[in-house]
Amino acid sequence: MDVRWITPLGVETCTPADLPDLRGRAGGILWIDLPASDEDGLAAIAKTFAFHPLALRDCHERNPVPKVHMYGDHAFVVLHGPWQGAGGHVHYVELDQFIGPGYLVSVHGPVNAAVAPEVMKMETNAVVKRLESGRLCPTTSYDLSYALVGALTGRMRDYLAELTKEVWRLEQTVTGGHMGNPEDFLEDLFAARHGLLTIRTMCGLSGQVYGRMVKVRALGSEGQHRLKDTVDQFGRIGMMADGQKDYLQGVIEFYQTRTNTKMTIAAERLAVIAAVTLPVTALSSVLGMNLIVNDRTHYGGLAAALFVMLVMSIMLLAWAKRRGWW
Repeated sequence: MDVRWITPLGVETCTPADLPDLRGRAGGILWIDLPASDEDGLAAIAKTFAFHPLALRDCHERNPVPKVHMYGDHAFVVLHGPWQGAGGHVHYVELDQFIGPGYLVSVHGPVNAAVAPEVMKMETNAVVKRLESGRLCPTTSYDLSYALVGALTGRMRDYLAELTKEVWRLEQTVTGGHMGNPEDFLEDLFAARHGLLTIRTMCGLSGQVYGRMVKVRALGSEGQHRLKDTVDQFGRIGMMADGQKDYLQGVIEFYQTRTNTKMTIAAERLAVIAAVTLPVTALSSVLGMNLIVNDRTHYGGLAAALFVMLVMSIMLLAWAKRRGWW
């Protein structure tokens, strides 16, 4: 558990034993940050703030969608950020917040074991650096929460930027005509599409959560403009992800059209070959054993049969040409 007391003079690092004193102190912001695996830490904040048991349970469990619960003097918010995993999988990195007057409790919810601890704390570490450098001087807990969510949207923008680079690479590969192994290329196409869908879904759901907070004035009049700006951030990132997804869908359709065209042309050529060789095969199968025997060949009949085969092939080729098959 990390306990910090934030004032206009700077950031003071404290210990869990200081919580009772800090809870009653005025003139600053109490920020507590801990992982969901810290059982003692969750028990300490439950005792200090008397949070609702269901909200504390949500901190212990993985939440599939963002949510907000309003209580008498604080709000409990669940959000997610993306992290690229192996095989195109996108991990949902959960960030829970208890936002109240004069304090912010951030809890890093349970995640897949493949996600490193430092990934879970990317947002809080970014905010701590801004606080310690003096670039961030929050006057309320709502400002601090806004900075934390801003770091989360920054993670989304960075991930969207990486996906956009991948979309550009795929588009250049398709238009250049060099696609290599088609199975690997299709895997890359749909992995990028999945990532863009994930970003759009995260932003859409998170924007709905903060839209609800705006409607009920969850953080009072002083935090209202922060909530509206957060809704706008989620909405714009979601629209950018949606635009990139549509662009990538065009690339996929371009690739599929080119592939289908090649297959159609190949099928037409195979059909011509089959049409030309089928009468020849039929005629030779009927006459072959009568023209060529073990000890004697009927050269006149063989020549006539070959002439008929040639004429039939030429006629079929001419007919296929008139039909535009080749």
